[in-house]
Amino acid sequence: MITALLTAVVFWCVFYGRIPSAVLAVLCAALAVTILIAGRHEHSQPFEIDMLAQASRLNKVNPALKFGVVLLLMVLCVASPGPASGVFLTILVPVLLVFAGGLKFHDYIQLLALPVSFLMLSGLALLFQIGSVQTGAFSIRAFGLWFCVSTESQIQTSLVISRAIGAVSCLYLLSLTTPMSSIIGVLRRAHCPGVIIELMYLMYRYIFILISGYHTMHNAAKSRLGFSDYRKSLRTTGMLYSNLLIRSYSHARQSFDAMESRCYDTEIRFLENNTGITGIHIFISACITIITLCLSLLLPLR
Repeated sequence: MITALLTAVVFWCVFYGRIPSAVLAVLCAALAVTILIAGRHEHSQPFEIDMLAQASRLNKVNPALKFGVVLLLMVLCVASPGPASGVFLTILVPVLLVFAGGLKFHDYIQLLALPVSFLMLSGLALLFQIGSVQTGAFSIRAFGLWFCVSTESQIQTSLVISRAIGAVSCLYLLSLTTPMSSIIGVLRRAHCPGVIIELMYLMYRYIFILISGYHTMHNAAKSRLGFSDYRKSLRTTGMLYSNLLIRSYSHARQSFDAMESRCYDTEIRFLENNTGITGIHIFISACITIITLCLSLLLPLR
């Protein structure tokens, strides 16, 4: 709900004076309602992103190709002097994920809600200028001061938000179609330092272990009425996290002993399932990149 409200407010402020007020009000209401309806789904499973990536039909596309294309699209989006490329990527990514990857639209909106909320708060900070004189496209008086929105701030905010949402959409295009193990495999083949690769593998593995241990202890404490009141909740939470810290050290020691018993020689090796690059994938990637490049060359709004 907060994301829908913030998005509608920022959309109103950015396009106020450029679109008739009645049409703008309808568009803002429709945008807010769409976000509310699509974002009603709640995620109950941890690591939803990795599960969705495993189930995506785009998981069969070569991960190195996706990594390179996404990186290039992000550079073009961020370096663009206008908002056209960012808007294009913001619309294109959910279309690809939903129709080509099989992702549910409400899952995408739910995952996008948190970064969009932060971006909208930043957009409000960019939009309003505080002064003692009424200026700009429109102004609001509060606490004896004028909060003004100028045409320049509207242009700047639209550019910053389009770049940011476009870049975030590119990251979701990679993370929702490529499991973490495949991404780490691409970095390994790109000659990323071995110590970084090993840390990524270990951290990724231990996130699952810690979350699993946390849920087990939390459910056990809850079944014993450990959260029945505020005082017990504080005491149970402290005990839970202290036990989690002790268990994490225990798991780390056991894992290192298991690695040494399997002839660990300072390099962790995992089986990687690398798919080939097909002509149709290259063609589609080239078309998307060329369109984004052409849009990024457009002049900024005036």
